[in-house]
Amino acid sequence: MRRSIETNTLVLVSDHTKSLYEDRWDGNIFHYTGMGRVGDQTLTSQNRTVAESLNNGIEMHLFEVFETKKYLYLGVVELVANPYQEEQLDDNGMKRQVWIFPLKSINNQKKIIVPDLIIRMKEVLREKKVRKLDNGELENRARTARRKSSKRRTATTTYERDPYVSEFAKRWAKGICQLCNHPAPFLNKNGDPYLHTHHIEWLSRGGEDSIYNTIALCPNCHDKMHIMNLEEDIRELKDKVIFNVGIG
Repeated sequence: MRRSIETNTLVLVSDHTKSLYEDRWDGNIFHYTGMGRVGDQTLTSQNRTVAESLNNGIEMHLFEVFETKKYLYLGVVELVANPYQEEQLDDNGMKRQVWIFPLKSINNQKKIIVPDLIIRMKEVLREKKVRKLDNGELENRARTARRKSSKRRTATTTYERDPYVSEFAKRWAKGICQLCNHPAPFLNKNGDPYLHTHHIEWLSRGGEDSIYNTIALCPNCHDKMHIMNLEEDIRELKDKVIFNVGIG
């Protein structure tokens, strides 16, 4: 956050290239994470400025960064609900409380549609970073991940998956499809078993983006679940998750 006292403006930057943590969209509401990278965040400094923005007259301008040093201006935003706290890990991997600010573009602004390709490029970058984590750190971050996926307007409606959750499901599967119980059909260019991650209860139907609703499948079984979605297969996948991950 960068504030100008002279103009009474505050610049909010959501830089997707620098952090594995994600500010997120839920429809037209942007849930912006406050300042403070280590330890519990407090409602001081610019966090307080945003929290009191409906009364202090400050004008807030939102930018998103998907590529290094390229800023996408999304316009003037305002606080549309009370700030709330949620648990995240800090830069040292310790659990802490952060402040989240629900923001929305003010009326009569042209809506900015982000191309699907840019969102996919961002996801690929984050997936590469997540694959470098050891099993312990990955599980820690996956278990503390938000359970609600980010949903934003692109050319279509896009659900952004949590890369910690996806990678964790693939690792505990150990290269085996959790429906047909066969090895992955081939290895990808990185030498990893090629498996898809599937949400047992689909995100589009309100399912959680969590380790308790995500499982690794071969491409064939993944297609089967999206075409047939048989109740006996759903029960089997849920049992596999309970056995390997636990109950959420």
